[in-house]
Amino acid sequence: MTDYEKIDFSPIVDLAGDEVVTHSTVRDVRLASGKVLALITLDNGRDHNRPNTLGPATLTELGQTIARVKARAAAGEIQAVGITGKQYILAAGADLSDITKVTSKDQALLIAQLGHKVIGSLGDLGVPSFAFVNGLALGGGLEIALNSTYRTVDASAAAIALPEVFLGLIPGWGGAYLLPNLIGIENALEVVISNPLKQNRVLKPQQAFDLGIMDAIFPASNYLENSLAWADGVLSGKVKVERKNEPGKIERLTKWPIAIKMARGMLESKIGTMPRSPYLALDLLDKARSGTSPKDRAEGFAREDAALSELVSGDQFAASMYAFDLVQKRAKRPVGAPDKTLAKKVTKVGIIGAGLMASQFALLFLRKLQVPVLITDLDQTRVDKGVAYIHEEIGKLEQKGRLDADTANRLRALVTGTTDKSLYADCDFVIEAVFEEVGVKQQVFGEIEQIIAEDAILATNTSSLSVEEIGSQLTHPERLVGFHFFNPVAVMPLIEIVKTPVTNEQTLSTAFVVAKGLGKNAVLTADAPGFVVNRLLAKVMGEAARAVYEGTPIADVEQAFAPLGLPMGPFQLIDLVGWKVAAHVQDTMVRHFPDRFYANENFHALAELENVVEKDKGGRVTGWTKAAEKALKGAVGSAPASAETILTRVQDGLAQEIKLMLDEKVVPEVEDIDLCLILGAGWPFIDGGASPYLDREGASERAFGGSFHTPQIRGIGN
Repeated sequence: MTDYEKIDFSPIVDLAGDEVVTHSTVRDVRLASGKVLALITLDNGRDHNRPNTLGPATLTELGQTIARVKARAAAGEIQAVGITGKQYILAAGADLSDITKVTSKDQALLIAQLGHKVIGSLGDLGVPSFAFVNGLALGGGLEIALNSTYRTVDASAAAIALPEVFLGLIPGWGGAYLLPNLIGIENALEVVISNPLKQNRVLKPQQAFDLGIMDAIFPASNYLENSLAWADGVLSGKVKVERKNEPGKIERLTKWPIAIKMARGMLESKIGTMPRSPYLALDLLDKARSGTSPKDRAEGFAREDAALSELVSGDQFAASMYAFDLVQKRAKRPVGAPDKTLAKKVTKVGIIGAGLMASQFALLFLRKLQVPVLITDLDQTRVDKGVAYIHEEIGKLEQKGRLDADTANRLRALVTGTTDKSLYADCDFVIEAVFEEVGVKQQVFGEIEQIIAEDAILATNTSSLSVEEIGSQLTHPERLVGFHFFNPVAVMPLIEIVKTPVTNEQTLSTAFVVAKGLGKNAVLTADAPGFVVNRLLAKVMGEAARAVYEGTPIADVEQAFAPLGLPMGPFQLIDLVGWKVAAHVQDTMVRHFPDRFYANENFHALAELENVVEKDKGGRVTGWTKAAEKALKGAVGSAPASAETILTRVQDGLAQEIKLMLDEKVVPEVEDIDLCLILGAGWPFIDGGASPYLDREGASERAFGGSFHTPQIRGIGN
């Protein structure tokens, strides 16, 4: 067993010179019963926009604070210890900037061990410890609570989660051992593995209470007062804490191994076997079933130490930190965005079209901007269908409690559906969602331009067409901008904002301000075929199609792409976006770059079918439908490609295309391409987007004799 008291932690404390230290102050609270609780408050001295974090200096100070209250408990001066945070925040976890400074696996191990030494001591004070989770509790913040004897939560807390797997790590300060022993293996699998892999889903306080992570939940108005009174009840025996999800002997013997086996199969089918952190987390959760004795706890902590040090020193964590920095910093300060004061104020939005995509736009604009939204189409039947969809979706949000009745009614009243285009006259921002054909888009914009004000903004949601060509017949092409959403509109966080050679600053500024108002991250791109995401996905889908038409079975092609780590295989993706859309995008790319992109006329025959592929229960493509096999007859060759050949072709093709996009100034830097792929294509954090992955795989060297990053983004010692 590890004796944390004998370890010299100075090598990592020395790394924390510029750490924003979260201090731990103590005050005694005399409870109604007369008992005294020493209350530790974590506070970094900043407002809630800069959450408390747990770096080496913070942990060292907290360890000293806990040691002092432990001594007081032994002397009989206090009967309990509580720990809480500054307003709205308990802690947002480890200070990741400090973790990225480690230069050896030994230092990585010290990071894990210091957390266990300090936070783990909350469960070994000689008196009960209470975590009062008064706000945000992520990662190490939640592990502070898990290491405490009892936990309460503020009903208004922003989020509770263990997001480490999302970042290529594991909950390494007790979470992987303590959580399954508190709430059972199935619930722990959801919190530790499933939620991070679902776009980093978090728990609301009520969910955390229902799962049994928290023992009590109180409203914000009297949260600390109620928590202290509850703690007094626990200490005096008046309050009995029941934990209905705590696993018993039968669960450990039978349910536990079955749940682990099912989770492993699910992971392999959903994400393949390349990511390390989910599988290491799974192993830790599996071994946590040994029990809750002091020996079991010590062994569980030691396993976490080993797993965390392995991950922190690896390539996937380095890539994750690169991706995390892109999403947390670069995405929030878009490169090339004009001054926001130049933006036109948007008081009414117009949407040309009333189909599904247009209706999704309308719902998003309504919910986020809460301004009047006008939708039009060629006939009233289509318009009525679009409005009905919007009303129905608002109703669903109301039923789920995400909108109150007054807000829902107000939003319904803000949407207008009509065939009368004259109502666009007072719209400030008009976006089209019509058929993906230049002539159609030119026609509708030509009509609308005659109606709207001279300074109103026009936006096109085209996925691959030239925005400049779409606007070539406008009287004022300078007020047209590309505003490319990704599907599903409500979920995907990226908007590609496309600037033509004549787009003016007011138009561009308005587009960025509107995107931010919609809760989206915007990246500026030049008006190049496919922009960023679709250009690179067209490369992926084109190479998949090439392999199929050479004669490779479709399931083998899907498997060959697994090492890329994309959320779904290429044909699963095509089936999601639509075969007609995919065929159109491929044709567009081949028209512009015939020597680098692949398309096949037979693809259009497939696109006419109602169902093209067969899938299993997990959504994975397993084969063609009979109708598709018939359509493919005569078009497929007899020279199947190996998985290695297919993967190398797509890796090298992506590396070549990204280099050309940078040379063509489609975006300023490779970081913008990676940001687009992470936000718009679900490219995994553990790859860091495409460029670090392509460097590591040697594709950059093969494609253009260099690398995208110097030095390459690699783990310690690589």
